[in-house]
Amino acid sequence: MRAMNAPLNPRFPFLLHGGDYNPDQWRHVPGVLDEDFRLFPLAGINSVSVGIFSWTALEPEEGRYEFGWLDDVMDRCAARGMAVVLATPSGARPAWLAQKYPEVLRMNWPESVAPQRNLWSGRHNHCPTSPVYREKVRQIDEALAARYGRHPALAFWHLSNEYSGECRCPRCMATFRDWLRRKYDTLDELNHAWWTGFWSHAYTDWEQIERIDPCLEGLVVDWKRYVSDITADFVRWEAAAVRRHSPDVPITTNLMAFYDGLDYARIAREIDVVSWDAYPQYHERPGETEMLAAQFGLAHDYMRSLKPGKPFLLMESCPGPTNWYHHNRLLRPGQHRLKSIQAVAHGSDSVQYFQIRKGRGGAEKFHGAVIDHEGSERTRMFREVAQVGRDLEALRPVVGSLVPARVAIVFDRESDWAQKAAAGPCDAVKQHYFDTVGRHYRPYWKRGIPVDVVNGDAPLEGYDLVVAPNLFLLRDGFAERVERFVETGGTFVATWLTGVVGPTGLCFRGGFPGPLKKVLGVWAEETDYLYDDERNTIECAAGNALGLRGSFGTGTVCEVVHPEGAAVAATYGRDFYAGSPALTANRFGKGEAWYLATWGDDAFLDAFHGALAARRGLRRALEADLPEGVCANVREGEGGRRFVFVTNFASGPRAVDLGPAPRRSLLDGGAPVSGTVELPPFGVLALAEP
Repeated sequence: MRAMNAPLNPRFPFLLHGGDYNPDQWRHVPGVLDEDFRLFPLAGINSVSVGIFSWTALEPEEGRYEFGWLDDVMDRCAARGMAVVLATPSGARPAWLAQKYPEVLRMNWPESVAPQRNLWSGRHNHCPTSPVYREKVRQIDEALAARYGRHPALAFWHLSNEYSGECRCPRCMATFRDWLRRKYDTLDELNHAWWTGFWSHAYTDWEQIERIDPCLEGLVVDWKRYVSDITADFVRWEAAAVRRHSPDVPITTNLMAFYDGLDYARIAREIDVVSWDAYPQYHERPGETEMLAAQFGLAHDYMRSLKPGKPFLLMESCPGPTNWYHHNRLLRPGQHRLKSIQAVAHGSDSVQYFQIRKGRGGAEKFHGAVIDHEGSERTRMFREVAQVGRDLEALRPVVGSLVPARVAIVFDRESDWAQKAAAGPCDAVKQHYFDTVGRHYRPYWKRGIPVDVVNGDAPLEGYDLVVAPNLFLLRDGFAERVERFVETGGTFVATWLTGVVGPTGLCFRGGFPGPLKKVLGVWAEETDYLYDDERNTIECAAGNALGLRGSFGTGTVCEVVHPEGAAVAATYGRDFYAGSPALTANRFGKGEAWYLATWGDDAFLDAFHGALAARRGLRRALEADLPEGVCANVREGEGGRRFVFVTNFASGPRAVDLGPAPRRSLLDGGAPVSGTVELPPFGVLALAEP
């Protein structure tokens, strides 16, 4: 782990504030660039992201580069001490490239229809295995890196934009078969792993694997693994091109949190810094604001956790309404500041926007921006951005500080793929993996307890508590790592539909939760999937280890489990399985493992996780019960110095007890603050502890 309080790029020791900037689209309009650089300091803009979709502006025809406009921007930024996040332009290829080399375009097709080459359109329409496309990307990337790799304004390389999608052209399918040969060695091994005897689907020749057959779960999941691997390989290809000329400049690419087309853990290995694009719509439905805030807290923590021991970058957000939601309501005063500080509170060292200046045409001409079509500093949106700029300057002491999480929640993309690909066990449930993880995350979020969100192959050492909700697929070695974790004193929590299949989608023999049966001390015999309007009850057992009392509601999933060494902490109240375990605890070595057999309601999950947190003595950002709608986060700097952020997502004021210890308010010039304070609607506090 790197030293605390070290900036992601030591040459730029401040929180980045800026975003996607497209001066190439304004080259024909005199004075716009001068006006932009007049407005930047008024808004507190200290960085710009340039070149993300500028391939045609940089290379209008094959081999002829035009860098003059970019030279001007880079030099202006350097003269003002601004940071540039310089992008490679591979996210949208030029028309001349697709016209001359049609093989660079993807091929996709619906099931049972012959493949067709996509037409040039949109963006992210490239074939990742095309030698021509890779070579053209290498050429433009190296040309940029050779020219700007040591430029004083260059802070980060930004590879492409929101890598996504897949190609099923003959070359990609051949590459997939090669990937399968390396993984399985023989067709016999592959046929066993995919259980191809079902419906006589056994393969007798590698070339027979020419489509993604949805009736073979193992094939579907392996295809998605391959797409992640080939995308990661493309990221590695681009990273190598720019590293040749600027080995010390950190590399990032903007991810999309819970986008399910890629396993982001694979992508994160190829970059130095994780960044992502967050667009919370806190202004859409006021009654849903707190739930949405917890979801975006989870997303921030997930992105941050992909690179342990480092802050992340908020690469895109919007200072106003977007143009692509069904309704695009205005942000209420203070909401832009709220969501910006929320990102910093969860570990971001930037607040960046799409976009800085609104374009006059194209698909995003109505998307919110710092500089509106009106073009001046007079707009409310501009003023709120300027406020955030002042805030980020005041928060400079936070740069490089980390989130001290002792809780890990397992969110595993492969498990999500496997459950969605399976024919059953219940279609009404398997689409809700993200919601299930979020419901187990929320009790910690509302208590101000820091959380990491880790992959199914992540190390568990260093945590006090690990929660793995609905972990349908277990990766090789996961059960052994859980056993070591619990045996040495950790607390582990698993839930219904955990440990059902192994890495290729084959059900475990010997009963569920598969290889976790030993550490959990239970056998899950069968599962009852209730209708949406049905519920059971959870009846807490007298004297249970957590001190839970009373009766709670279930969700729509109720497993019938049998203790095999575990103690029963709660039972079902209804149906033929009334009195059977709904919650168990198993002592294992120095630790304990809990199994929740039902989709407990929010009240139960809050009581259960709250009791676990108290039992483990987990430290909170603020040792106080927070009012509804208020969240507290903490970052730790060098020497354990703590920075506490308090954010009010409610549309009304909230009184918060900060306790007697004096702290300094970073957003109010360092003024001392203690005791009870009232946060206005969407209000924020940033406090430095002594």
